[in-house]
Amino acid sequence: MSNGGNTGWRIVARQHGGPEVLEGEEFTPPQPGPGEVLFETEAIGLNFIDTYYRAGLYKAPLPIVIGSESAGIVSAVGPDVTHFAPGDRIGCFTGSGAYATHRICPAAQAVKLPPDIDTRTAAATMVKGFTACYLAEDIEPLEPGQWALVHSAAGGTGSLLTAWLRYKGVKVIAHVGSPDKAKLVQAEHVLTCPLDELASSVRDLTNGQGVAVVFDGVGKDSWQASLRCLRRRGMMISFGNASGAVPPVSLLDLMAGGSLRVTRPTLADFTATPEMLQHTADRVFDRLRRGVLDANIRQTIALADAAEAHRALESRQTTGATVLIP
Repeated sequence: MSNGGNTGWRIVARQHGGPEVLEGEEFTPPQPGPGEVLFETEAIGLNFIDTYYRAGLYKAPLPIVIGSESAGIVSAVGPDVTHFAPGDRIGCFTGSGAYATHRICPAAQAVKLPPDIDTRTAAATMVKGFTACYLAEDIEPLEPGQWALVHSAAGGTGSLLTAWLRYKGVKVIAHVGSPDKAKLVQAEHVLTCPLDELASSVRDLTNGQGVAVVFDGVGKDSWQASLRCLRRRGMMISFGNASGAVPPVSLLDLMAGGSLRVTRPTLADFTATPEMLQHTADRVFDRLRRGVLDANIRQTIALADAAEAHRALESRQTTGATVLIP
């Protein structure tokens, strides 16, 4: 099916580096192949993983159209695609190619949006909301009344995760980088202390026990502080590298900390099949309808200004979610 001969526009990185390597170019959207859909982008989610691919922390062939999360309207479908049709509103958050006016996506990795979920909400909540979902529901069975520590709790993923955990009855200690960001967070306790003071503050709040789980998307800078916040046999969930990759881990440190457990999950392993993807999407859309989650779009930036968006994200100047608009 033809895409109408449209000319598209996208952001490309031809080399690894800082935000300055991002540049715009025109392109001709390709025809969707077997099992693929082509959709016209209405909104793009800005995520830290975008900066990892741009900087080369995560490897991908160059040049690359970065970005994993976008939503829009199907304009063409490839052979053998029966569950999507032109005009459908869909979201996709896997692979690359999101920073563009048109995008090819495997149909098996796309989600049809319900009528009550708009494309900006989807673009702001798929990666972050789906991440919050698997972190809160699919790794460690936290019970009501248990304590958890959430780093970067004013950020896109952190704010959704905090809300989801509290909906489950988990008591959350939120850690943020400034008093201004603390005002944006609803949790049992919100801390702004330096990382070297975090463990003592957390233990003061938990009667010396520490928390059952730490959710850490910061990475290198917070690793040791996070371990010291855990109770005996606690679980460290390291799911991001905002400050850089965590250095090699000594298993003896985990033993000395109280038989601690560690996992380094990634969203792809919790949405690996269409059934898993749909199950996660259904839970996230349900929490949005209930008002448990808020898309919390606090920045809307033109796609042409993607480099500036990256600078703001990496310097922690953003709060909540940021959406890029073609």
